[in-house]
Amino acid sequence: MPETSNNFEMVTVNRQAYHDYFVDETIEAGIALTGTEVKSARAGHVNLRGAYARIKDDQVWLEGAHIAEYEHGTWANHDPLRSRRLLLHRKEIIRLEMRVQAKGQTLVPLKMYFKGNRLKVELGLCRGKKQYDKREAIAKRDAERELARVSKYRQRA
Repeated sequence: MPETSNNFEMVTVNRQAYHDYFVDETIEAGIALTGTEVKSARAGHVNLRGAYARIKDDQVWLEGAHIAEYEHGTWANHDPLRSRRLLLHRKEIIRLEMRVQAKGQTLVPLKMYFKGNRLKVELGLCRGKKQYDKREAIAKRDAERELARVSKYRQRA
């Protein structure tokens, strides 16, 4: 079930992106959707795994994001994997385009959420992780989990 706090209703989080990339910067973008896509997103039927954003013709497009067809839709239902335009200011697009071209970074959707009645996408300007970075992150997380477990046990005694 989507979580709600401070007028934000979380739809989905791209956990795979946090595993595969270092997130250097985040940007909030609007997204242009059809009515059935919004209804399906409200129901939480969105998957961002494997999705990315690209800049083409001075516009930012979300590729590979899966928004399931609306179950009560008719013949006017949408294509689940279609490209969707992201809404950013021109200066932001130019800055992102320069960063992506110059530093070899990529734009990855990290979260999708409702802010009021508007669906927003949090884009991350990311650098890819190497395999040893991923192993290091897993080892660190396991160590923290073990430490929390031990300290919880000591508090009981």
